[in-house]
Amino acid sequence: MNLPNKLTCLRMLMVPFFVAAMVLPFSNHYLWALILFIAASFTDMLDGKIARKQGLITDFGKFMDPLADKILVTSALICFVDLWVTPAAVIIVIIAREFIVTSLRLIAAPKGIVIAADIFGKMKTVSQMIWVATTILQMYLEEELWIGVTALAALNTLLMWATLALTVISGINYLWKNRAVLSDMK
Repeated sequence: MNLPNKLTCLRMLMVPFFVAAMVLPFSNHYLWALILFIAASFTDMLDGKIARKQGLITDFGKFMDPLADKILVTSALICFVDLWVTPAAVIIVIIAREFIVTSLRLIAAPKGIVIAADIFGKMKTVSQMIWVATTILQMYLEEELWIGVTALAALNTLLMWATLALTVISGINYLWKNRAVLSDMK
């Protein structure tokens, strides 16, 4: 297994620790959650750069990298619903898109088609990661430091809606670009 694929696996292994830091009330737990989330997000950027630069792009990486992103981000979003931070309807739309695109990849795989992330999918992932990180930062500031940051709350609301829009646009884009995969389903 090459280094980019190991980083992808590491990102998936970090998720349970991230979730524990989100939901278990210990001192500075949101700070630890933020650190873990940023570290995991950094592995996403790093594995892609290494894979492209060193010619280590594999079908495993094309499939598992987006899946690892989905596991990380959806874990955060489900925690947000549990913690009453984000409306469930927003999270349902985002997770529905992830299921649709992942299902499309699963339908394409037996046909020898690998559906790699495109620019819209990457923009969606980056926006989700930024939104999640700033939301956790806000949660940390409010819980541990007792600082209510109105500007950060407003930014997070804007990021939530921008992320939702990018999520829907990227989902439609994947379906449109790969409609042939679905058209010959029997």
